[in-house]
Amino acid sequence: MAKARARTAARKVKDKWRAKNWYQILAPTLFDNAPVSETLSDKPDNLIGRVTEVSLQDITNDFRKAHIKLFFKIENIQDGNANTQFNGHTLTSDYLRRMIRRRKSRVDGVYDVETRDGAYLRVKPFAITEKRIQNSQKKLIRGVMKETITKEGKTKTLNEFLIDTLDGKIGSEIYKNCKKFYPVKRVEIYKTEIKRSPSIVVEEKKPPKEKEVEEPKETEKKEKKEVKKIEEKKEKPKKEPKVKEEKKTKKPAAKKEDKPKKKPVVKKEKSIKKPAKKKEDKSQKELKPAKKKEKTTSKKQKNEIK
Repeated sequence: MAKARARTAARKVKDKWRAKNWYQILAPTLFDNAPVSETLSDKPDNLIGRVTEVSLQDITNDFRKAHIKLFFKIENIQDGNANTQFNGHTLTSDYLRRMIRRRKSRVDGVYDVETRDGAYLRVKPFAITEKRIQNSQKKLIRGVMKETITKEGKTKTLNEFLIDTLDGKIGSEIYKNCKKFYPVKRVEIYKTEIKRSPSIVVEEKKPPKEKEVEEPKETEKKEKKEVKKIEEKKEKPKKEPKVKEEKKTKKPAAKKEDKPKKKPVVKKEKSIKKPAKKKEDKSQKELKPAKKKEKTTSKKQKNEIK
């Protein structure tokens, strides 16, 4: 009886795996609904609420952003595809350890921000200084962080705010504003958490599409102008070559006449100067021994007198 029960239990386990299906997880509209991963489930309702972790490199194919981890939460399922919503991001631990060193101070902050479209999220930035600083200086840097983050949140939607954080634009603005109080080495937003999804629908500006329609007209005008210039240039060079050939023939004739006049003058000057130096040397050598004889005679005379 025990063996029969074990067999029936094994059959039930196999039946559960056969009932499961594969579902493809898609990124939110912020990342163009790119496929992220796949999961198994026997019921589609069981997938709602699951969170997946993906690096930004897998979505954008940019190896410089491999240290950024994104979290997507499944909202609904349609035709075997699981649609997700952005839930937050973090930086890898090895990336943070490389920036933090001894004899340097780290300034952390935790701030709650409400965006223009009604979303509510928590932002956690940090700054690193080149040297150790006092607590009063840390307090000023935290105040600058809070001002810039709240200012950016009020003027932007959730998608715009997230794009600026992932690209590092908000961190660079905090870096500029901190220079007034103390020069900071690096500023990063290492974590975000979305507490409430946007409640207001705001139409995002799309200027690039309007420009694309207008640009072809301007390009056509430029092309026509360039074609006219090329046609004018082709007609002009037919008259110019005659003048250039005459100039080239005249120049070498003048150079040949000048060269023979200068060469013989240089040779004569060198031949005249060399013998004059030798005569002066002989006269100087003849005078030197004469002086020595006079000195010897003078010594003999002195001895005779004594």
